[in-house]
Amino acid sequence: MPNRLADIKNKLDGCIGASLTVTSHIGRKKVNKCHGVLKETFPAIFIVELDDGGNNSVERVSYSYTDVLTNNIKLDFASEI
Repeated sequence: MPNRLADIKNKLDGCIGASLTVTSHIGRKKVNKCHGVLKETFPAIFIVELDDGGNNSVERVSYSYTDVLTNNIKLDFASEI
């Protein structure tokens, strides 16, 4: 990933609608992985719509570009694999 907030936002703007895996660090040696689709980007945050696993509910999660910059979360796009 790029090393400036504006560069991260520009890269994610081009990936709207792409499938991705979000790996987030939630504590000491604890990692949470979830799969979803990048839905929207805003000036300070971006929205990921998570796979519902067969439920009829839609779960959306927002992250800031700072989370990506500081490696609190890692984004792996399906098209890059």
